[in-house]
Amino acid sequence: MIHNIEPKLLTRAVKVILVGAGGTGSHVLRGLASMHHAMVALGHPAGLEVVVVDPDTVSSSNIGRQNFWLSDLGQPKAEVLVNRCNMMLGTNWHALQEKVMKTSRFNSPDLVIGCVDNRKGRDAILAATKRGLYGVQSSYYLDIGNANSSGQYVLGQVVATGVKRGNRLPHVADLIPEIIDATLDDKDDGPSCSMAEALARQSLFINSSMATAACSLLWELFRNGHITHHGQFINIKTGRASPLSIDPEAWKRFGYQDKKTQPKPKRSRKPAEAKVENNGQVLAV
Repeated sequence: MIHNIEPKLLTRAVKVILVGAGGTGSHVLRGLASMHHAMVALGHPAGLEVVVVDPDTVSSSNIGRQNFWLSDLGQPKAEVLVNRCNMMLGTNWHALQEKVMKTSRFNSPDLVIGCVDNRKGRDAILAATKRGLYGVQSSYYLDIGNANSSGQYVLGQVVATGVKRGNRLPHVADLIPEIIDATLDDKDDGPSCSMAEALARQSLFINSSMATAACSLLWELFRNGHITHHGQFINIKTGRASPLSIDPEAWKRFGYQDKKTQPKPKRSRKPAEAKVENNGQVLAV
């Protein structure tokens, strides 16, 4: 099966909200900049219009592993990255140094990209996306998560409250409900204080690898107008990768069924079955 792009995204600027400008988000924004330039060069009328939301500032542990340098120390992450893109491309993208729960810029987004490392953040992104769907029926939601050397990305569609829509791409919380359960977050998952501590938690290239893979899927959607999968499970240590097919049968393995084409599902509540894909890769947050 394939998923065709929303036609409106080929006729005007695509409104993108990127939540998180850290390990993965900083690399995603660089990918969006390249994508915007290529889309305009190939005839898209306006390319991307991006807002980056992140409350943090650049620390020494971010240098090198994230897309920051020594000259960025102490500066707001979102502002550093957005200013860099605007200077290079002549864009008018915006940065917000605040938490997603407090932002008011979720106004009819076409695409929301979540690059957060906890379930509470994902829940807040989904809630904000639904609140922001004024006058539109749905928004794409691309969620990217990773552990030490493995991760996944899932592109889905969030439907506005009260809108009934079948044949949509399920988003990550449709497939894995517990991924937005804040009670499962680690209580001591604080920020890394040094580069060594950061690398003990995550492999040096896992964030950039996940960002590149996720941006490649978006590029396929905009370049060709359709995609044949809407996510992927990746392990850079073993070199294994498994795509998430656009297929109701594949979604059933997560306990999800398309409400328009399938009988009402009996959702499995067994985390071990819901979290494992074909290659045995455990879903990362």
